[in-house]
Amino acid sequence: MTELATTVWQGLAAAGLGAAEGWGVPPAVPGPMWIGLIPALPLLAVVLCTLCAIFKVKSKLPAWLTVGCLAASFVVTLLMYLNMSGSPMLSTAFTWIDVSWGSERSPRNLHANFGFYIDSLTCLWMLFVTGLATLIALYASEYMSHDVGKGYSRFFAAFSLFVFSMACLVMADNLILLYLGWEGVGLCSYLLIGYFYKKPSAVAAAKKAFIMNRIGDLGLALGIFLIFVKFGTVEYAKLFADGAFKEMLGHAMTGTSESWAKIPWDVKLIPILLMVGAFGKSAQFPLYVWLPDAMEGPTPVSALIHAATMVTAGVFLIARTYAVFQLSPSALTIVAIIGTVTALLAATIGMAQFDIKRIMAYSTVSQLGYMFAGLGVMTSVGACFHVFTHAFFKALLFLACGAVMHGFAGQLDLRKLSGVGKMPGWRIVGITMLVGCLNLAGFPLLAGFWSKDMILAQAFITPGMGLVGWVLLLTAGLTAYYTFRVYFRVFVGPQEHHPGDEAHGHDDHDAHGHGGHGHDDHGHAKADHKHEAHDFHPHPPGWAINLVLVVLAAASFAIIPLTFMGKHGGWVGDMVSHSSAAWSAPGEHHDDHAGHSHAAGDTHSHAGESSRSHDEEKLGTFLGMDPHAVMYYVSGVVGLIGIGVAYRLHLQGRTSAATSRADALLPMLGPIPKWAQNKWYVDEFYHFLFVRPLWVLSHIFHLIDRMLVDGLVNLAGILPRALGATIRPSQSGQLHGYAVAMAGGIGVLLLIVLLVAR
Repeated sequence: MTELATTVWQGLAAAGLGAAEGWGVPPAVPGPMWIGLIPALPLLAVVLCTLCAIFKVKSKLPAWLTVGCLAASFVVTLLMYLNMSGSPMLSTAFTWIDVSWGSERSPRNLHANFGFYIDSLTCLWMLFVTGLATLIALYASEYMSHDVGKGYSRFFAAFSLFVFSMACLVMADNLILLYLGWEGVGLCSYLLIGYFYKKPSAVAAAKKAFIMNRIGDLGLALGIFLIFVKFGTVEYAKLFADGAFKEMLGHAMTGTSESWAKIPWDVKLIPILLMVGAFGKSAQFPLYVWLPDAMEGPTPVSALIHAATMVTAGVFLIARTYAVFQLSPSALTIVAIIGTVTALLAATIGMAQFDIKRIMAYSTVSQLGYMFAGLGVMTSVGACFHVFTHAFFKALLFLACGAVMHGFAGQLDLRKLSGVGKMPGWRIVGITMLVGCLNLAGFPLLAGFWSKDMILAQAFITPGMGLVGWVLLLTAGLTAYYTFRVYFRVFVGPQEHHPGDEAHGHDDHDAHGHGGHGHDDHGHAKADHKHEAHDFHPHPPGWAINLVLVVLAAASFAIIPLTFMGKHGGWVGDMVSHSSAAWSAPGEHHDDHAGHSHAAGDTHSHAGESSRSHDEEKLGTFLGMDPHAVMYYVSGVVGLIGIGVAYRLHLQGRTSAATSRADALLPMLGPIPKWAQNKWYVDEFYHFLFVRPLWVLSHIFHLIDRMLVDGLVNLAGILPRALGATIRPSQSGQLHGYAVAMAGGIGVLLLIVLLVAR
């Protein structure tokens, strides 16, 4: 790992990219106080929903209050974006932490306001966080209508608290407030994933998410502590302007072993610790196993967590502190490798699942791997661009799957649904699902195509990262395959449907939740169909669900013009380039003598163009060609091949929902399909390696506590009690008893005197 990191940095230095040329964050200027309304409005929704629960409101009022507050927060976010200038803005709500200690010669101070650091990266994140949260809340107003009453209020209170926590995380002007929001989204994920608290699997999934996130959170906390110890501040503005920090950054950008030696080892440890926190929150290997299980929560929760908020927090953390990650020679290399491994591993698992929501969950894990790989290969623009596009089309995919689940009594098994998009009332769901699938598959010219292409091209360009590029390209083909495996099996083909368990009295909104997916723990279809409801009629979604799906589909197309608005990376690229995440990735901003840019998105570049500068020739290529010029065609062809294979295996010639041509190929692959269906037994491995030993160890400690610790305490109490019990009869209050005791005592004394005298 260290050798690869050294190779990458030496390659960058050899290509003339060793200096942090142009990096620097302008000094922050005071910002308006009304910016505080962005997190305050979701918090107001929490209070209002709590009052609705207290007063036992049995209408959709909590939903409308939540939608109204979140929509108002989005409007304020839009105003914040429109009021942005070239410099970051600082807006303080109130003084939070201000502690001083030490002597006059060496004073120390920990200062962290409840304040907000507003730059273009903040605006970018908050625009899609508040916008998508508003749409998902509107969707949930219909989806959760079965639970109108106390549970309805509880759901929207936790939903609003989630958005408030995410706003604190993104808008924070210091790492302490970021950590507060970080822990807040972890708490809210526990509440929302475990919403059906009477359902054991939902409770287990909530606990799993909470515990796995605590592992990453420990790394983040240690990283924050170390930043304060080494630089004396946790505020972004002061950290980025710190002289010692800039000096170390200069040493890092030189890229030589002598310059790296000038950076203390504990400073190099900071990015590693922050990276652990990011891996936990954004579900990267090996801390990814909680995210697929989060499907136990209601579908709006899945869309909120997987698309717009919690899982993007890790990407945001690295983007916000991107300069800090340059202080370690191996941190970004590890990020790239772990992201690539996660992307491929999750894609292989997603290919073998039958639960359509779980497939989309593994797709999220895989796409997050793409984002981390983008950060690791030095394209913060590509990573943030993919976050932005993915937020819209992944929310669309989850909500479309949720509409199917809602209308077919909880059915999610792709072997029990077919031709849904052609059924009356389901055409909008089918069309919008197609839009989401095309984006996820990276279909040419759609938003998902542009953002994924940037990461792929940069992986081939960055020295030492060619293998990462090839693995990501393979993963792109697998993504297109499993995405359209879902679409071809569920939404087109012969019309057939079998209701889920909720049609038989197992209502998803009581103790059982959305758990009846019609398959066993290994993903195999249950053979017992005695409860099959032949008279079941699916109910199409209402206006709220359809409206949200249409808006998200339209937004997926509206993003496309943003790709061409500006320089590298379009509008998103401009937003990132004016923030603390700005970084000149290899090959992104190198112009030839004629002034023509070779950046991604430059349609005037050609594969055979030989006008690359001397420095650019030291960068990587794709089979001898400029990756930014040819990756459009390569990734497009790979995506089309994946779609074509899915069409051949899962649509062509299919006569029923349960079977397809792919079934004939499974015996040829041996045990691999079963291993993939069982998620490569990673959960079982963790259970064997960590859970079971900890369970045994906890019982041993329990016995030690009960027998030794409590035993000593109990013994100290038993001895005086035993002594008191022994002498208690002598104090009975009976005179004849005292007389007998006195006579006996005199007799004993006389006996002693006689024995002594003799």
